[in-house]
Amino acid sequence: MEERLPPATPGALGYHMPAEWEPHEATWLSWPHKEASWPGAFEPVPGIFAEMVAHLAASELVRINVADEQFADRVRSLLGQRGVDPSRVLFHYHLTNDAWCRDHGPNYVVRDRSGKRERAINDWGYNAWGNKYPPYDADDVVPTRIAQEMGEPLFQPGIVLEGGSIDVNGRGTLLTTESCLLHPNRNPELDKAAIEEYLRSYLGVRQILWLGDGIVGDDTDGHIDDLTRFVSPDTVVTVVERDPTDENYAPLRENLARLREMTDQEGDPLRIVELPMPGPVVYDGQRLPASYANFYIANHVVLVPTYRDPHDTEACEQLQSLFPTRRVIPIDCTQLIWGLGAIHCVTQQQPAIW
Repeated sequence: MEERLPPATPGALGYHMPAEWEPHEATWLSWPHKEASWPGAFEPVPGIFAEMVAHLAASELVRINVADEQFADRVRSLLGQRGVDPSRVLFHYHLTNDAWCRDHGPNYVVRDRSGKRERAINDWGYNAWGNKYPPYDADDVVPTRIAQEMGEPLFQPGIVLEGGSIDVNGRGTLLTTESCLLHPNRNPELDKAAIEEYLRSYLGVRQILWLGDGIVGDDTDGHIDDLTRFVSPDTVVTVVERDPTDENYAPLRENLARLREMTDQEGDPLRIVELPMPGPVVYDGQRLPASYANFYIANHVVLVPTYRDPHDTEACEQLQSLFPTRRVIPIDCTQLIWGLGAIHCVTQQQPAIW
């Protein structure tokens, strides 16, 4: 299916999406307030966010979306109890429906011109993972509101895409999944080739690598940030299930097999590091999408979700070996994951400019 894209897309103008490990100006969060996202278990969630902010604020500026000044004051009080330096946190008055800033937040692209790095924002369409959790109208306009507030160039591709569904190495290669991007609840009018054209045009990538299915319990239809992540331009970590009787075993083995056949933008094979999966995390009879791949790379730290599982230590040690200049910090996400997302799902990086 042929798509006619406007000529002045970010890719055509020299922009590209940088890798997550490249220097950040800040990390964006949308403060949690929708109790229905953690049914009957919302109470500990703001405290988990505060723990993340405490570690992030020592690494970079933290920008937090809140509804109003009264909301900001409540968050300031909670962060103050954690000893967070208030000068390291900025509040932005953008109404949100929910807390999943990875998916509804600004998708930044950058370009280098005359020794300076310039930054712009993509505002992809957002429909709460296929209209699963309305309303989402406030979340859908967050990137545009941020671009207006910050006075930054804005691009609007006009199709649905969540930040958790893509991962890039910053050199021209992108990872995603067929189960999510090709799902009819996102862009039913687009085929694979048309979606690839959007990715190339708005993210400045050349090589697009497609994995298959996501993990059990993932209501996003298979986001890549629960499966496989770039940790350097030529290296990915990918989760594997070691128990052949587990329902995640076959799809994760299939993804691993695909990765072994894939190459980067230069045609070179990927270096693949296997991460374990935690044992099943179940709440109220529902298996949750617990994965160590849902970590977040900040300037000086890597925040890793843990689940009170024997594999926690192994996963953190593996990631620490891959990020020798950053400190890996485990964050207990056993209660956060009841919302069906973890650390990467609630964070969004703002790349630095110079």
